Amino acid sequence: MKPVMSLADVKCQDRAVAALEAALSRGHVHHAWLFHGPDGVGKELAAFGLAQALICTEQPNAGCGVCAACRRVHKRNHPDVTVVMPDDELVRRGMAGRSDFERTPSRDIRIEQVRQLQERLAFRALESKTKVAVLLTAHAMNPSAQNALLKTLEEPPAGTVLILVSSAPDKLLPTIRSRCAKASFGPLPVDFLAARLMEGKKGVDEATAKQAAMMAGGSLARALSLDVDALGERKDIIERFEALQPMDARGWLAMAETLGDDRVTAEVALDVLQVWLRDVQAAQVPGAPLVNVDLQPLAVAAAAKVSAAALHRRNLLIDEARNAITQRNGAVRLQLERMFVEMFAG
Repeated sequence: MKPVMSLADVKCQDRAVAALEAALSRGHVHHAWLFHGPDGVGKELAAFGLAQALICTEQPNAGCGVCAACRRVHKRNHPDVTVVMPDDELVRRGMAGRSDFERTPSRDIRIEQVRQLQERLAFRALESKTKVAVLLTAHAMNPSAQNALLKTLEEPPAGTVLILVSSAPDKLLPTIRSRCAKASFGPLPVDFLAARLMEGKKGVDEATAKQAAMMAGGSLARALSLDVDALGERKDIIERFEALQPMDARGWLAMAETLGDDRVTAEVALDVLQVWLRDVQAAQVPGAPLVNVDLQPLAVAAAAKVSAAALHRRNLLIDEARNAITQRNGAVRLQLERMFVEMFAG
């Protein structure tokens, strides 16, 4: 029987995994953990790997990946492992439908969810010695939910381990962060991402996979979600962007119209532009490597025309546009128009 994925399957996060394995080997796992780092780098896999190690009956404090307990943890249906996430995340993962909720699925982890978790943790474990709670996108807890959880962190029920998984730990209360042991997860290496892309997407050549991996910012989830066919437009997007003039509003609006045809095109374009701005910043430092190596002369020319402060502002504007489009369902073309106006006329 093939083992399910476990803590040992978390790749390229040696430091975080070593800290967890050391705590397990000592038999002294802190009652609350904060797994923090970029999205898509192994935090969630590590969280459930730790849960397996704590729940496993065959290899306690390690996890065999084969027994019924490990398999049920992996499938998210073990009675002693509770998973908490926002309602809209459940919908996004296909674990619930919008019709399952009376209102629009919330993007927050609500106080009612934390109270339900507290009620479950108050009971004894049903099948194991430990109860585990995994809070995915823990930073999505609204203020009331965070304050409610703080009480559990201060006085945890016996035999309970809470694992908070977050890509934005600064959104958590300092008092919550201070009560958690921390495991830091960093960006995944480009070569690892490229190899996984070629495994996961048929027909992707090495050069395209490496380009996508560089654009993914160290995130496997982001690399796999990239439209590799759309990456063929990379050079055109960059050249059009660099041709924009501060006084030519028609040029900005035309580019916003072209890229704003659909959400996927806009998201790819924003990824391309953000990587490009990093290249322009790198070109201001002699000898610094570029992602878009074939556009080095253009990067050098752009670097001579723009300040570091302006590059920073443009990056922030791209982040704002992406968040408005992906998280707040903003009108794509309108958000792109606003971004370009603020870049060139703000």
